[in-house]
Amino acid sequence: MLGSTSRLLPSPRPMLVQTRAYAVSLKPPVVYPRKTVPRRYSERKTYLYNQYTRLLQSSFDRPLILFEHADFSASRLIRLRADIADAVAKHAKVSAPTLAAATLVPASAPAQDVPPTLTILRTSLFGVALRDLSVLDTPLRRQLAKTVPGTLAALSFPTLNPPQLKAVLRVLARSVPPRKPKTQQAVDDERKAAEAAFVPGRRPKRQRPTPVPDLKLLGALIEGRLYKTEGVQSVAELPTLDGLRAQIVGLLSAPAAQLSMVLGEASGGKLARTLEGFKKSLEPETQEGEAPPS
Repeated sequence: MLGSTSRLLPSPRPMLVQTRAYAVSLKPPVVYPRKTVPRRYSERKTYLYNQYTRLLQSSFDRPLILFEHADFSASRLIRLRADIADAVAKHAKVSAPTLAAATLVPASAPAQDVPPTLTILRTSLFGVALRDLSVLDTPLRRQLAKTVPGTLAALSFPTLNPPQLKAVLRVLARSVPPRKPKTQQAVDDERKAAEAAFVPGRRPKRQRPTPVPDLKLLGALIEGRLYKTEGVQSVAELPTLDGLRAQIVGLLSAPAAQLSMVLGEASGGKLARTLEGFKKSLEPETQEGEAPPS
């Protein structure tokens, strides 16, 4: 009897990450009668509030990439974090070439070995932390609130490294491809299949669709500025900070080299060499034009 009952139990399905999606609001909270002011949060909510506040405050030094997520299971999130760590590890092995050396230089900065942190945010508490944070100006907070549609995930980088950001975005696009919209033919086929399976007087069989994860880039907070999707892609195409320093040094040293060349020519060295060559070219003609002695 026990064995037959165990065979009737359905197989466990992967548990989806349940997160409530609220619109981010910067309006002050409504004060109701008999309500404690200021509001006292539970231990879990207090921890999340402090975590979100630290994320927003660290966006001045650490880029904070924002995503909209949907239909992610716990195992799928673990695999996504592993893909991000693998992308950072592959990028940290060899750094980008600089102007000073044409060969690839092994990366030695410890920050390049630290993978970014992917955090699933609760938009209601995120809105409270954003509203109470006075470090960001009001227009920026309003733009950020409009950017967040519902479910939200944040990817925090240890430092601003555009090549590393590009590598991670490429891995995310490959790991979670965008959903393909249903065609009219697919919609018609589903409707016909539902009509064919309908039996009068019988309860229709409940079918759970297979969840397809979706991850959409919304923008980023970098050095206290909000970047849209196009701006994040433009930042990812930039070279590293060392490469930018090498380009600045090259631009500053080029006028000095040109100035030294001009001063060397103005000192008479080139003119003296020109006259010396012209003198040597006239010596054979002078010897031929001389009259024989009498």
